[in-house]
Amino acid sequence: MSMISNPAQGDTSISVSRGLAGWLEANRVSLGFTSYQTGQLFLVGVLPNGSVSFNQQNFTRAMGICRDGPRLWVGSHFQLWRLEQMLRPGEHANGSFDSCLVPRQGFTTGDIDIHEIGILADGSPIFVNTKYSCLATIDPVHSFRPVWRPDFISKLAGEDRCHLNGLAMKDGAPAFVTAVSQTDVLSGWRARRDQGGVIIEVSTGRIVTDQLSMPHSPRIEGNRLYALDSGRGQLIAVDPETGKREDIAFCPGFMRGLVIHNGFAIVTASKPRDGSFKELALQSEIEKRDGEAWCGVFIINLRHGDIVEWIKLDGAIAELFDVATLPEVRCPMSLGVGTLEIQSTISFDA
Repeated sequence: MSMISNPAQGDTSISVSRGLAGWLEANRVSLGFTSYQTGQLFLVGVLPNGSVSFNQQNFTRAMGICRDGPRLWVGSHFQLWRLEQMLRPGEHANGSFDSCLVPRQGFTTGDIDIHEIGILADGSPIFVNTKYSCLATIDPVHSFRPVWRPDFISKLAGEDRCHLNGLAMKDGAPAFVTAVSQTDVLSGWRARRDQGGVIIEVSTGRIVTDQLSMPHSPRIEGNRLYALDSGRGQLIAVDPETGKREDIAFCPGFMRGLVIHNGFAIVTASKPRDGSFKELALQSEIEKRDGEAWCGVFIINLRHGDIVEWIKLDGAIAELFDVATLPEVRCPMSLGVGTLEIQSTISFDA
């Protein structure tokens, strides 16, 4: 167990499953996840002594996170950040960290509510612009460049009409997105949270499946399409041709982020903001199971749907957002924007 402290937010204790360090080492991976509620990026790895490391840095309203080779992209309140791995092979920072991710470039987008991020075939980022109900990319002059919007969205307007939120990439192109509804009016999705959710195929605009409850985070793994039916607390598999759905695992929290690695699904979960998940089946399902809502990370074996490892946060941090894997990295760290550490850390290629 570890304790983190933010004077403005209070203390948060972090506990982990007994086998988490071993799982990270066996799968040759480390993790990154974000908390938009408190504006933090967490990097999780294994220290030389075998204990779990949590490196925490502030990125205001940190949301979408995406690995791009050795680098990381992080969406924040009004900027999209590109973090570069500054260490050469075999180098370590502070004696323990084999990856040191430094914010090298920030793209100012304005407050457009960036959700999930992907990388296009040309190496540029594409992101879910939730406020304007579209997929977008960076632009050298403007806040963003629109790339695609659902057929039911009649115009680009900063009205968060359908709560477009999740993005699945395939072969360097956007393949599927999730939206909480098909509404085309200001915040119309809020009245459709129960069964208004859809997965949309980007290339055709086709509704793959509907009647989902606040879906998030579509992901393609092999020939399978996975997503989070968050209002029901279910990780689901979806046939991309027929739309047939299969429940894989239940998690006691509101799930928003998903990444798949070596046959495991890694998801983030949050506690409710007001004490209950009002009007969502998730609330009754937790009560039926005599459980309580978690804030944390679940690692799920996709073969049988069991939660095999976990991270739990208790205290000031109650909401998480996205999650990413860093393969072949044992113990990562990052430098925060505006810190003394980033001012004094200088590297160059000689």
